[in-house]
Amino acid sequence: MGAAVAAAAANGHGRGGAERPNLVPEARRPRLGAGRGAQDPKRGSRSQRANSRPPSSMASCAEPSEPSAPLPAGVPPLEDFEVLDGVEDAEGEEEEEEEEEEEDDLSELPPLEDMGQPPVEEAEQPGALAREFLAAMEPEPAPAPAPEEWLDILGNGLLRKKTLVPGPPGSSRPVKGQVVTVHLQTSLENGTRVQEEPELVFTLGDCDVIQALDLSVPLMDVGETAMVTADSKYCYGPQGSRSPYIPPHAALCLEVTLKTAVDGPDLEMLTGQERVALANRKRECGNAHYQRADFVLAANSYDLAIKAITSSAKVDMTFEEEAQLLQLKVKCLNNLAASQLKLDHYRAALRSCSLVLEHQPDNIKALFRKGKVLAQQGEYSEAIPILRAALKLEPSNKTIHAELSKLVKKHAAQRSTETALYRKMLGNPSRLPAKCPGKGAWSIPWKWLFGATAVALGGVALSVVIAARN
Repeated sequence: MGAAVAAAAANGHGRGGAERPNLVPEARRPRLGAGRGAQDPKRGSRSQRANSRPPSSMASCAEPSEPSAPLPAGVPPLEDFEVLDGVEDAEGEEEEEEEEEEEDDLSELPPLEDMGQPPVEEAEQPGALAREFLAAMEPEPAPAPAPEEWLDILGNGLLRKKTLVPGPPGSSRPVKGQVVTVHLQTSLENGTRVQEEPELVFTLGDCDVIQALDLSVPLMDVGETAMVTADSKYCYGPQGSRSPYIPPHAALCLEVTLKTAVDGPDLEMLTGQERVALANRKRECGNAHYQRADFVLAANSYDLAIKAITSSAKVDMTFEEEAQLLQLKVKCLNNLAASQLKLDHYRAALRSCSLVLEHQPDNIKALFRKGKVLAQQGEYSEAIPILRAALKLEPSNKTIHAELSKLVKKHAAQRSTETALYRKMLGNPSRLPAKCPGKGAWSIPWKWLFGATAVALGGVALSVVIAARN
């Protein structure tokens, strides 16, 4: 046993070399351990790991289970051989350094997903190429179209709408025939504001307002605010407007807020005053269209006013209300005739004038327009007496004077043309020959003489036949 210990000590001295002493006093071992820990914290931890390992064969040899014989002279006590732990540490450090070098070589390890490197390719499965080919052949789904801010109402780019403030959830849109209330701000293209109406009331589809409003409001929700850009074609056209002042051919920007939308009134249940108010409102809309030379919309508004007046009523009206409605009907019929005359709808205009003259035979406007309609149809012989009757009612009217003079001249030219045409049809030359001086006043054309002779002969023959029968 003692010889084994001596050999172990000799081996320890051989490994440590001349620089490491064979034996280290027990008092210096803590300082050496502390020094190694201070120089390299990792080494201190490695020493701790080494100490935590199971005891080596060398350590087991240093702790005999049986009492051994006394050591020879010159051999230090057994407790001084604890330095073998330090020798084992040195060997463990060399082995751990080699292990650390092996651990530091991480080139063969798979990359971390957190580093953003591509994952290791998986082994190709059967049919992968076919699936990739089919996927490449499939057309890619078209991306969903982005919502357009501007809505092209008519598809020609001349009337567009953009929602500024959407309506509340569950709000509905108005339909034709409903009465709507809007807040309207009208501006030119340069931003100049020309009109603002906080409470504009009109009926959808009745042409009460410009077409830009009549076409865009049905596309709005109640409570919505929208911007509408409209070409002059759908606003005030080439004539412009005096009130509000709109230049000719001016495009407009309309900021519209739809406040309310309710059903239109029942005409049969309207009172007399309500009928008068409704008919007056439609007539004023027609006058505005007429001033802008939009005669189609004007005729439509006048026709709606007449319909409101003449519809059947379930509510009794006073005599004064009936008189107001009759006077209003005459005005609307006269204005309707003027619009129809501008549109060259002569039959319709003649019918409107005749309806006015049924209620008021001495209505000068109706007489004048009826005479103009007949003149346009070429009925000068009928138009001239009517215009003369109108001039008799108002002799100072220069317009009737001018029209009547013009018709008289046209009528004379027409008569001369008709006479020449009749002569041409009868075979007579356009210029009649001068009368022969030998012929007297009793000279009879030979055609008439031949005709009289034939009649006489026929009478004689008839009398002979009657006598023979008797």
